[in-house]
Amino acid sequence: MKIMSERYVPLVVSVGQVVIFPYYILWLKEASLTFTLFTWLFVAFSFSAALGYRLFQAEKKLANSYIPFLYMGIGSVYILVGNISSSFEVLPFLALIFQVILGFLQGYHHAWHIEQNTFRLHAINHYLLVGVIMVGLSFVKIISPAIFITVFGAILFICGLVFIFLKNMDSAVSN
Repeated sequence: MKIMSERYVPLVVSVGQVVIFPYYILWLKEASLTFTLFTWLFVAFSFSAALGYRLFQAEKKLANSYIPFLYMGIGSVYILVGNISSSFEVLPFLALIFQVILGFLQGYHHAWHIEQNTFRLHAINHYLLVGVIMVGLSFVKIISPAIFITVFGAILFICGLVFIFLKNMDSAVSN
């Protein structure tokens, strides 16, 4: 069971992020008010992703224990974004916080995922799945982007809980 989750959950996370990110960009454009602020929010995302990537490279041995919390953290950000329905004055500041958290977690996850044995297989499946999902999403016109973002966040949060549950089961069996 552990092998199945380690094999497929990172693929779901990476493919899901690529599919959900256009919806997130739409939300971010609305939250940022101006193009300049929008680009600065992406600067914050890129720098925090680089920091997450670098932090993983510095502490490789501790990485496995944080992966479920990474999924739960990314999922929580998407759930919060999906549930913000009205614009208000603090929204750009909230978007900046989300960008820093999301960038850091995605950079850390990407650095971890590259080290996995299944990464090469995932790279191929990643492109195939994203293409198929994007074709499917192109026919959907009724569902709001906020629903996609919230559902994906909930899926990531559940993946994190499953990882924690499986890890606890493995440690109980080995004792």
